[in-house]
Amino acid sequence: MSDVPARREVEAAEIAALLERIQNGDREAFMTIIRLYQQKVFVMAYSILRDREDALDAVQETFLRLHQKAGLFRPGRSFQAWLLQMAKNISIDSYRRRRRKKQDWETSRPIEEIPIAVEDRGGDSAASDLRSAFSRSVETLAERQRMVFVMRHYNELPFSEISEAMRISIGTAKSLHFKAVQNLRKRLAPVLGMEP
Repeated sequence: MSDVPARREVEAAEIAALLERIQNGDREAFMTIIRLYQQKVFVMAYSILRDREDALDAVQETFLRLHQKAGLFRPGRSFQAWLLQMAKNISIDSYRRRRRKKQDWETSRPIEEIPIAVEDRGGDSAASDLRSAFSRSVETLAERQRMVFVMRHYNELPFSEISEAMRISIGTAKSLHFKAVQNLRKRLAPVLGMEP
């Protein structure tokens, strides 16, 4: 157990060294950071934007901003939480801009020209139905519950880092996670053939 904090310190020292190299124009250090955190940043962006292309744009913007602001990271803080906070802010801004554009477009077009989404029913296997039901259920969670759930289960962050990334207390992070799990159980009970 004593290895875990020591390993975190080594990781923090490695990150600090990589960030210093990035500030000095080292492209390989920048690519190393991208390889280490790209998937986690994508999961965060996708949990907010719910569109692959928009999430990929947010990932690109997050790493561009990291490149510009590498010197602003304060040692002693969780780098992952700091980076995910940046990704969260960029994704929320992107979501707001996209929503405004969509509203402008919808109000300027005649109603008969607005496309109506049709649910894709390709792959009817039980596993894909369950995955689809789970994804839809996660998407229906309140924003803060969804973000905590995604960070906890997809990014595997401890509550301390979730609270830092979202700027909430650890107790609030745990409470939001508990509510998210309860809501998912209720929504998935009929699909799983269980009592809610």
